[in-house]
Amino acid sequence: MTLRIGAVLLLLITLGLSWVLGGWAGYRQVEQESLEESFRYRQLVANELNRYLPIPELMAEHPLMARALQNPEDPRTILDANEEMQRMATIVGSSDVYLMDTTGLTIAANNYQQEDSFVGRRFDFRPYFSDAMASGDSAIYFALGLMSGVRGLYFSHPVRSDNGEIAGVIAVKVLVHELESQWHRPASLSEAEMVVLDQSGVSFLASRPAWLYRDFSGGSTGALPLETRQRYPERELNPMQIAELGRPWGLSEQSSKIRFRTPEGNQEYLSVRTPLPRLDWTLQVMVSTAPVLWTRLGFLVAGFAIYVGVLLAWLYLRERYRREAELALRGEQLERRVAERTRDLEHSNQQLLEEISERERTQSELRETQQELIQAAKLAVLGQMSAGLNHEMNQPLTAIQTYARNSRRFLEKGATDMVDANLSEIITLCDKMAELTRQFKVFARKSEGPPSVVDLRLSVDAALKIIKAQKNSDGIDIRWNRPEQPVMCHGDLIRIEQVMVNLLANAAQAVEEREAPVITIDVEAVDGHWRCTVRDNGYGLPGNTEQIFEPFFTTKSVKQGLGLGLSISRQIVDALGGTLTGRNRPDGPGAEFVLTLQQREATE
Repeated sequence: MTLRIGAVLLLLITLGLSWVLGGWAGYRQVEQESLEESFRYRQLVANELNRYLPIPELMAEHPLMARALQNPEDPRTILDANEEMQRMATIVGSSDVYLMDTTGLTIAANNYQQEDSFVGRRFDFRPYFSDAMASGDSAIYFALGLMSGVRGLYFSHPVRSDNGEIAGVIAVKVLVHELESQWHRPASLSEAEMVVLDQSGVSFLASRPAWLYRDFSGGSTGALPLETRQRYPERELNPMQIAELGRPWGLSEQSSKIRFRTPEGNQEYLSVRTPLPRLDWTLQVMVSTAPVLWTRLGFLVAGFAIYVGVLLAWLYLRERYRREAELALRGEQLERRVAERTRDLEHSNQQLLEEISERERTQSELRETQQELIQAAKLAVLGQMSAGLNHEMNQPLTAIQTYARNSRRFLEKGATDMVDANLSEIITLCDKMAELTRQFKVFARKSEGPPSVVDLRLSVDAALKIIKAQKNSDGIDIRWNRPEQPVMCHGDLIRIEQVMVNLLANAAQAVEEREAPVITIDVEAVDGHWRCTVRDNGYGLPGNTEQIFEPFFTTKSVKQGLGLGLSISRQIVDALGGTLTGRNRPDGPGAEFVLTLQQREATE
């Protein structure tokens, strides 16, 4: 019985705490959403004010305004001022622009041709006039138009004469339609209302039309002052029936709970008031407290679930402890059986120790064997790279020999320009040999420079210079269909050039015995890649084309190569993210090799 009473009390405490925490979380969520909406509309009003605030000051500096104030009896000057104000109103998108003298009498306005023109009317009682005259600076005011009854923002600035004295005030009225058009009720809130209040607590912007021009102060400010009633002529300004319900626990000071008394019934809201910039306005966001009830119900469900979970866990632990006590009793019986099996287990443990020692010896031998295999693989790769370097260095050395022989002949003929050109080519080839030597390190470790965006045409051009300098290229018709536009790809100029030299050298050797040897180089774009094809009209490749990319496989004599060129070329292309394939030509005798690299955009 005592256990049941304790469980019921604990359940009641849990539900009560869940109800309180649910209310706190619900009100905090509603307040946060209200503050976010208040901030959004506050920024909206600030942007609207900053947009129009400097306009009256710029208008006041127009020399025609001061001239009209100094010569109010000159019809021509007044007409020019009226027309200029029409243009100003059209440019800034305002409804009214008018000019008043120091007594508040309007002498010119953009609506001078209309029946309800401001000309001849006195607005000295309006704060936007008196504030501008008193401070000598810009003023802002919100009110209903006396003539039109339309809400608007009034921006004013004093007009000064040539000697710096205030000669009058120019005012600009901007309708609040654009401001109201950007008024969006928050979609995330089920029932939310907003009003903008003046310093007397009267609403002049409201999400509900019925709440417009209503007193939201609840009588706290007393009777409405004359200035407020002049601001809203012919409006009753009836007070709203509002009951303050205090501030819920955990909320900020600007939040409070209120109840509206309406003919349809009472409605409770969480009210958040935020002052608006530069003016004596207050933005009041009112969010229905109905979601708080659902939040509390959710917390009640969660609290009940936690209570049930804890209760079940406690019952489980209680049953577990009872079973452990039973197991302790049975443990005494098991001890005797354990003693009987101890000898057998000791014997089994000894056998396991021997097996473990044997496995440790085997693993040690396996690690030593793996190290030996890794070392053998490294030596094989280094040997392959050394032979490959010797293979690639043979081509530029042959070209250097050719240039040197030609230079001797040109020197005998006195053609020093040609000798100088040949020496320049020799220097270039020596530099390229140095680059080729540097590439030897690529196969042993990562490249120092990562691949970048390069022009494939430059690598082909450089490779052709090396190939054409060799003896066996004489008489070969090399057709390089060079694209006019850059062929930007993902790669490295030196490595691609090394591949192209190998492919062109193989093609030159393949057509040596042909009567009309031809080598063709084409570049085309296919599916986001550049495909560079090297074709010859030789005797073709063996049946198994993949075998030609294996190290030391060759169909040439030892003098022509070691069979490492294509293997190294494929390794280079694979490292650049491309492919290199070879096959016999389907359109005739000979072979073709296809180098594919990824397309890239040119970079500065």
